Amino acid sequence: MSVRAKFKLTSITEHEGTARGLKFSAVSTDDTPENQRYHKYTPSGTLEIWVDNPPALEQFKIGESYYLDFTPAPKP
Repeated sequence: MSVRAKFKLTSITEHEGTARGLKFSAVSTDDTPENQRYHKYTPSGTLEIWVDNPPALEQFKIGESYYLDFTPAPKP
């Protein structure tokens, strides 16, 4: 089973070299039916990750929303 959340990129922080810190917040507006659904079940939350992959970083824009899928990883 997997769980999907919807998060909005709120900031990008530069770090040494090409690494960037990406901070996301759970979608908290009810301006669309989809956002109402996500906000109801994930009313708050934050995620912060560091990415050191320039092509991957090009995919992220402040203010845009992204799905976050939680799927169990196989045990080693």
